[in-house]
Amino acid sequence: MALRINPFSKINNDTGFGSSSSGSVGRFVNKDGSFNLRKEGRPYWERMSLYHFMLNLSPLKFFCAILLFFFSINLIYTAIYLVLGAHEFVGIIGQTKWQVFKEIYFFSTETFTTVGYGRVNPIGDGANLVASLEALNGFLYLAVFTGLIYGRFSKPKAFLMFSDYAIIAPYQDKMGLMFRFASYKNNHTLTDVEVKVTAALLVTENGKTAFQFYDLPLERSKIQNLPMNWTVVHPIDENSPLQGLNPEDLKAADLEIYVLIRAFDDVFSNFVLRRTSYTYEEIKFNRRFVPMYRETGTSTILELHKLSDSKEVDVTVAMPFSPVERS
Repeated sequence: MALRINPFSKINNDTGFGSSSSGSVGRFVNKDGSFNLRKEGRPYWERMSLYHFMLNLSPLKFFCAILLFFFSINLIYTAIYLVLGAHEFVGIIGQTKWQVFKEIYFFSTETFTTVGYGRVNPIGDGANLVASLEALNGFLYLAVFTGLIYGRFSKPKAFLMFSDYAIIAPYQDKMGLMFRFASYKNNHTLTDVEVKVTAALLVTENGKTAFQFYDLPLERSKIQNLPMNWTVVHPIDENSPLQGLNPEDLKAADLEIYVLIRAFDDVFSNFVLRRTSYTYEEIKFNRRFVPMYRETGTSTILELHKLSDSKEVDVTVAMPFSPVERS
């Protein structure tokens, strides 16, 4: 049974996703805001941006990558020194191969970091040449590492967290699609916060199946400040592409809700962006978000652990299923 979308819905052709004739593309936007996209046709080293990759790594993976590079590069230099021979050095007191390896490895780390304790010294021309190149590499390593640290700390970032799922529940005299988000950093308030929500629906027209993207009009699309949480509401009314569609229709249409947040951050003195999405499996029906704050008499406490908490509600208003909108 083909879906007929509300003809009064506004199609959004500016998402940048394009259309697909298949329903097997998966989600368009991952939960973390990255696009579910792979590029091919050019060599990997041309498509790979090491700088952006390092900036976007999680803190734990970033420092693991730095340590892995440090240990690896010193192992490489140690191997070169061992190929040249231990006779190229003076001050080595180890007798076994393992002891000699350790002494040369730690000599490499001292040279790489320009510490140079001085007990083990290169005396051969080959070892001196390699050591001078390693010291140069060490300076470059420190400069790159410092730049990456600065870039990670200075990079504008929207510290926002979203509810794990969206809900469709009674809203005023109709139904509404809702989700909420909040800033999770202390003393971090965004201003001029604007949200745009787009729905991707798999639609069959003239025998051809393709994704269509529709703007979802919001009860409110912009607020001046975001000190607490914001529940974003899309009323399912005569302007909504979801009007007349029941839960089975939404599943068959492979519904995905694409969310884009744009706001000004006073700390960075710049605009920040944040994306996420909700697929059909991440939408719950006939539930309502519970309040996520409490008042102490002297201040308001925002309970971030309750961001996704909801409870069932009695459905006093049925979803506006209209056979006229389906064929």
